[in-house]
Amino acid sequence: MAAVEEGRETEIVIARNGRPVARLVPIAPAADATRRLGLLAGRYPAMTLQEFDADNERIAALFAGEAE
Repeated sequence: MAAVEEGRETEIVIARNGRPVARLVPIAPAADATRRLGLLAGRYPAMTLQEFDADNERIAALFAGEAE
């Protein structure tokens, strides 16, 4: 595993009784590894849970196909 992790090997084939059964390869890095959680913190006004949930019934009705 260290050889794959360090880039010395691109893959390792795992065999059972001489027959390949699995391949160990490195996981591709995320497209944007620099992205951080909370990047938009402070850009939107804070609201209470009650304010956030105020439109739940209206939204549920829209999903159910009920007209406004």
